[in-house]
Amino acid sequence: MWSKPWRLTEAFTIDGGLVTTGLLLQYTVGPIDWDMLAWPVNASILAVLVAGMVTVWWSGTWHKIYACHWLGGLDNAIGALGCVVVVTLVMGLTRQIPFNAPTIHDNPLDALGLTRMLSFWPLVLLYLWLTFSLGVVVMRRLIPFRWRNLPFLLLHAGLLLVLLCGTLGSADMQRLKMYVAQSAPEWRALTDDGRVMELPLAIDLKEFIMEYHTDSLHTPKRYASDLDILTHDGRRLHTVIEVNRPASALGWKIYQYGYDRMPGVTGDEGNVSILELVRDPWLPAVYTGIYMLIAGALCLLFITPRKKTDSDDLAAV
Repeated sequence: MWSKPWRLTEAFTIDGGLVTTGLLLQYTVGPIDWDMLAWPVNASILAVLVAGMVTVWWSGTWHKIYACHWLGGLDNAIGALGCVVVVTLVMGLTRQIPFNAPTIHDNPLDALGLTRMLSFWPLVLLYLWLTFSLGVVVMRRLIPFRWRNLPFLLLHAGLLLVLLCGTLGSADMQRLKMYVAQSAPEWRALTDDGRVMELPLAIDLKEFIMEYHTDSLHTPKRYASDLDILTHDGRRLHTVIEVNRPASALGWKIYQYGYDRMPGVTGDEGNVSILELVRDPWLPAVYTGIYMLIAGALCLLFITPRKKTDSDDLAAV
């Protein structure tokens, strides 16, 4: 082992080392708290990862350092992807619970961290390794640029963008609940753990619309909120929000989540609209990656890659 050329044995050895390191971190410092990786920490991590990708690509391509060149090769990619798939399958087959949920002492899977896999160090380290290797591969095909590499670049760079921004950006995503009555504008919302947050916008509910089925006065067929969105700069945006028809304002998506009744109040004035407000500043970057994946798939229909020759195989060694 570790004699050139490196193959899958070396790849799985590195992956095993990452899993071992992750387990040691899991049982010493505890699971990953994603709230600690919010802006600007996640931006700093992204900058370090990109700088590392460029450095490894430069070292492997121009300085001919074998380990750096191998990092962007097929064997490393197969090993990293295989391990990520296995760990992801474990996550899919195990009932997951929220990170901040109470510890289940009589559940050995919870003690191992397998019920909170999104905060599981081995999974995160494997995903980082796969993403880092993917970035090196993209750099190798990007410079020098050739048009025949365009489908490959769009597919792999799009996947890289989705993985990086989707993972690091999750720490900045906010999901809040707002309870709005017709009495006065509301600018406060609740987090999942019950904390009150003041928002840069307010919701003024004009009317809560409730339509019932003709054969039942107890089962609504449609409910919606006719409201104004107020901003600090004095703008008033009028809209109607209902299920699957959200509104957008100041980077927030506002969804119709449900409804309730104010105790002791009769008539339509007693209706309380429950709204869900979601803010994900990294979402445009994730969408860009998805569009790149679609564009790469379409390019495969029009750009035929050049057949690999023996000289290409020799140059890759």
